[in-house]
Amino acid sequence: MAEATHARGEATAAKPPAPAAPVGRRRGLPALVLVLLYVGLVLAPLVIAALRGGPPRAWRDELASGLALVGFVVLFLEFLLSGRFRAISGRIGIDTTMRAHQLLARTALLFLLVHPFLYTTGLQPWELPFDPTGRTSLGLTGSSILTGVAAWVLLALLVILAIGRDQLPFPYEAWRASHGLGALAVAGLGTLHALEAGRYSADPWLAGLWLGLLGLATLSLVHVYLLRPLGLLGRPWRIEAVERIADRTWSVRLVEERPGRFRFHAGQFAWATLDRSPFSLVEHPFSIASAPAQLPQLEFVIKEAGDFTSRLDRLQLGGRGYLEGPHGNFTLAGRTAEGVALIAGGVGIAPMLSLLRQAAAERDRRPWLLIYGNRHAGQIVYADELDGLRERLDLRIVHVLGEPPAGWTGPVGQFDRALLEQYVELPRMADWVYFVCGPPAMIDAVERALVELGVPIGRIVAERFRYDQA
Repeated sequence: MAEATHARGEATAAKPPAPAAPVGRRRGLPALVLVLLYVGLVLAPLVIAALRGGPPRAWRDELASGLALVGFVVLFLEFLLSGRFRAISGRIGIDTTMRAHQLLARTALLFLLVHPFLYTTGLQPWELPFDPTGRTSLGLTGSSILTGVAAWVLLALLVILAIGRDQLPFPYEAWRASHGLGALAVAGLGTLHALEAGRYSADPWLAGLWLGLLGLATLSLVHVYLLRPLGLLGRPWRIEAVERIADRTWSVRLVEERPGRFRFHAGQFAWATLDRSPFSLVEHPFSIASAPAQLPQLEFVIKEAGDFTSRLDRLQLGGRGYLEGPHGNFTLAGRTAEGVALIAGGVGIAPMLSLLRQAAAERDRRPWLLIYGNRHAGQIVYADELDGLRERLDLRIVHVLGEPPAGWTGPVGQFDRALLEQYVELPRMADWVYFVCGPPAMIDAVERALVELGVPIGRIVAERFRYDQA
């Protein structure tokens, strides 16, 4: 199950690729525009405070307020980063977006947890007659202290539970619902605290910013949990087949009931809700193994890795499915290369199958290399089809096994530099693009080995099975 993607840059070469999948250009804002917008929003409260605030206070007090202002706007923007909005993740990749969400959540937590301990002014809950601007007093009331402490504690709890999500004694769906509602509660409590206790937030401009961001955060949750599922109701799929195709690996095939509504690039993934209402919180990200040319049929190749994936045989044939997507930059769209190398570990073969099947449908004439690793031969997916693709493509296939059977003559062991340098021939393959998908440790090892061999990092595209949930 490929849970997220991230691209390591664009590949460039002299020869054009075969025609892209029949999809329009990837939607989404360019990375530079996103960064500028983000930085502008984060700095906006500081600019407003500087322009409209009162006389300056001690540097520690100003630092404390600055951390609170920045941390609070970062907290609001987390709703947009985690909402799978294509305008944000369409070009940079959803894995990059989610990693930013995780790291920035910790930044907001740090700023907001630290800021109350930096104040040097008094806590008296009244305005001093000689200090109407609050230069020497925080002017906190009981309600402002209560809302601030509640938001402070709840935010810390949300981040801690997100980091340790896999160890929680309740299902992912319960965590997801509590995480979204808890984040909204933090935003609401924080807004009340800022409006009542904030020296700068009392200004109408800054108060308007907080209320606007709170409304935007609320609308993002309404979109994710209500509007998006409503849209999926008009794009149903039918579960056509569920089949075990290798050791602990399954094929789930769907048919689009209203053909033409779902379009994707080979190598992308989608969040799937299978045999349930689209309003269900039980959804899972799976890489698409079929080619765009095979629509309205679509296939996922899924490895048993949890409660849901270990019960795929219980899916009702003929039942409804709903796909939210497509997502991901694990594609040839927008990339040029003289050749394509695919390095897959285990069920990381899923998006590789999509790329190979589409290349065969388009009669791609470039050289292709597939290095496919598994623990044992029983885990190899679609071995006969892969062999058949060699007749339709200029394709070389290398199987790597960790526990080979007697008489095995192929490579054995892990993906490392010694293994890869047997097949990655530089400088001849310097203008190729290299796709890597598999367990995180395998991806890290392959990326490191390819860079050591001289492959530019900009020509490596990696898709990871998991990302830290915090």
